Amino acid sequence: MNVCVIGTGYVGLVTGACFAEFGVNVICADKDARKIEMLENGEIPIYEPGLDAVVERNVREGRLSFTTETADAIRSSLVIFIAVGTPARDDGGTDLTFVDTVAQEIGQAINGYKVVVTKSTVPVGTSYRVRDLIQAELEKSGGDIDFSVASNPEFLREGAAIADFMRPDRIVIGADDEAAMAIMKDLYRPLYLNETPFVLTNISTAELTKYAANAFLATKISFINEIANLCEAVGGDVQAIARGIGLDGRIGKKFLHAGPGFGGSCFPKDTRSAAFFAREVGCELSVVEAVIDVNERQKARMVDKIKAAVGGDLAGKTIGILGLSFKPETDDMRDAPALDIVAGLVAGGASVRAFDPVAMPEAAKLLPDITYCKDAYEACENADAMVLVTEWNQFRMLDLERVRQKLRNPVVVDLRNVYDPKPMHEAGFSYSCVGR
Repeated sequence: MNVCVIGTGYVGLVTGACFAEFGVNVICADKDARKIEMLENGEIPIYEPGLDAVVERNVREGRLSFTTETADAIRSSLVIFIAVGTPARDDGGTDLTFVDTVAQEIGQAINGYKVVVTKSTVPVGTSYRVRDLIQAELEKSGGDIDFSVASNPEFLREGAAIADFMRPDRIVIGADDEAAMAIMKDLYRPLYLNETPFVLTNISTAELTKYAANAFLATKISFINEIANLCEAVGGDVQAIARGIGLDGRIGKKFLHAGPGFGGSCFPKDTRSAAFFAREVGCELSVVEAVIDVNERQKARMVDKIKAAVGGDLAGKTIGILGLSFKPETDDMRDAPALDIVAGLVAGGASVRAFDPVAMPEAAKLLPDITYCKDAYEACENADAMVLVTEWNQFRMLDLERVRQKLRNPVVVDLRNVYDPKPMHEAGFSYSCVGR
């Protein structure tokens, strides 16, 4: 089976490389000539552990290729995945410009039966929008070619995407005709051997499933952050509470880690998008709206926490920031809590010294006016406080005596609850964290 993946961003590149790993012939197409040139030269434009090896192996074995000639890739493939960006609009809705453009290109290039699959996270109804745009292009040219549309949302965690694709919790496929469903099931046949659960449904349900999943996980994060804030007011321990409720099988322990709020390419955009299109159809998602509000307030609360830790005034202070990406094992800075936290510190008159193992090149595009350091210890040099923002593994066992010697004042603000308060206080630090 020949497959075309249009868009070589995070979702598209991982999807294409992993299908090639199954033995499928895959062409990844993108209009960005520089990105395609990088990929053809063996350079991976995103940071994802293990992806470089998968790409290199499948290119070498002839199953994976890259092109800027989207029309040629469409014509030579049976299944076409749309995996282009769907950025958020200012009003919270989703910008479908790239999806629309691809749909029109497919309509102009289609030369036989195809299954056109929406892989990008899109509002409910987008697959039908794609169908209508393809049909409109066919009518312009007088063509009469049969095709199907389908929805196959991705559930890839950045930093663990290869494992998530190869050993997924579930595969969701939405299609309205038997031919498309049969082809999609055949494409994912290798996962049947692993007894992967399949959810086979209609298109609208598949599209909404991705939003429902991300909104629910985001809800767990905002919930535990509110409990953490309550713990600070009454002397509770949010980690003990998270364990106490997480051991209940109906709740589960994942996504119950208090911190500075959620970020990344999915949760902020998807919760806003879900809330927006729900309002549009007259069915407000009140819980999701509250989750978004709590998350915004949580990031602002972290700035206040740092301000209090350095004496109530940020003016003239130097703050050492450890971790900038929205989570470990990625360089993704999209909606990272660090962006709001650093901006709040700078607005308060502080200078910021920062270190992140992989995200500094991306961070520098968004935060050009701070100092980037070679390691965690340099970030602490003459700082009035060390603030742990992203829980990279290498920050979990810092040489605390060395940190204390580097700091101007022995102040640590741990926004990920990596360290234990009692030993930190015993080591001579003024230590604050979240919900403990």
